[in-house]
Amino acid sequence: MTKAFRPSRREFTTALIAAGAAGQSLFGASKIDEALKNGLAKRKIPSCTAMVATPDGVTYTGAFGKRDSAASGSLNPDAIFLIASMTKAITTAAAMQLLEQGKVSLDEPASKYLPELAKIQVFTGFDSAGKPMLRPPAKPIALRNLMTHTSGFCYDTWDKTMFEYTSKMGGAPQGTVAPITPLMFDPGFRWQYGTGIDWTGRIVETVSGLSLEDYFQKNLLAPLGMKDTSFILKPEKFDRLVAGATRQPDGSLKETPRAMPAPPKAYNGGGGLSSTAADYIRFTQMILRKGLGPNKERILQPKTVEMMMTNQTGNLQAGKMKSYRPTVSSDVDLHPGESDRYTFGFLLNQKAYPGGRSEGSLAWAGIDNTFYWIDPKKSLSAVIMMQFLPFVDKEAVGVLGEFERAVYA
Repeated sequence: MTKAFRPSRREFTTALIAAGAAGQSLFGASKIDEALKNGLAKRKIPSCTAMVATPDGVTYTGAFGKRDSAASGSLNPDAIFLIASMTKAITTAAAMQLLEQGKVSLDEPASKYLPELAKIQVFTGFDSAGKPMLRPPAKPIALRNLMTHTSGFCYDTWDKTMFEYTSKMGGAPQGTVAPITPLMFDPGFRWQYGTGIDWTGRIVETVSGLSLEDYFQKNLLAPLGMKDTSFILKPEKFDRLVAGATRQPDGSLKETPRAMPAPPKAYNGGGGLSSTAADYIRFTQMILRKGLGPNKERILQPKTVEMMMTNQTGNLQAGKMKSYRPTVSSDVDLHPGESDRYTFGFLLNQKAYPGGRSEGSLAWAGIDNTFYWIDPKKSLSAVIMMQFLPFVDKEAVGVLGEFERAVYA
């Protein structure tokens, strides 16, 4: 009688990774497939791609829906999405490389690299004539503040005082990188999401002598094999670009016709990259490998990655934001009932998600509902990309949660 074949643990893992890389589950119609298919259908979301990986390989790949309503074929896993603020972690990694080289400092005044930062003041309100009242900050803005969203620079979408300021004074022209605005509080006083990583990107450019596109390609994207990630979408890749959409008052999603994005006039470290789930999972794997690239080349030092995995905001709560522009973003609270923190580059959850990521996991997102998390305790990372507004729309968050629970199931 022939003895039944029983694969070793290594053979089983190799088969699982190979199946994921081929765009299919080892077990056929997996729980993740079902969660995403059913979630998108139930919630009427046009499309998404998703990937899950260990440090050594991809264990799940999925693509559902179409790139737009006119497409004849189904979405492929290499579909390209605008990833917006998922750019921030890559910019932070670039700045951390310069920190390793001794070219920047975390705590010296950031005006050492960008003199205009020395002139930034704190907004304290409007006087009786309606003019803004300003005062010098209690201490200079440091790179540490810029990278942890504790600088006082705020987005008006989520900060009440900044919303009031721009409503009266007007905002910067669309596409402005690192707009010169007052601070809404003294550096280090609290956490509030804002343009600090825009300024971090400008520091990377100034110190390195390279544009952010060139720096990323040379030092991060090419070494990691992220061949579809760029600030500039090449014409030959346009067919893979997924259409955006916006939630309407009646609850429907209105598709935005696809158009070739114009090359940016300036590169924004706070947002602006386009990418794929497969590319971004490579970045998350580098973090899981403590800074090693796919061919064991050193991208970041282990101690640097440890800093990026560690609370850098002390007792300041991070990640909860009330929206003042509901068509752009819903209120943000991805971890209800808990108090998260911020590292260099990531939101850090201090307690595990029910049925999901472990305590000490890292995460963030893009405004068009692209999400990722990195779970060092489980040696696992995941990316899911959708493409519509508002940010953290309840249906998008619903799909994210179902995806996460299926991954851990």
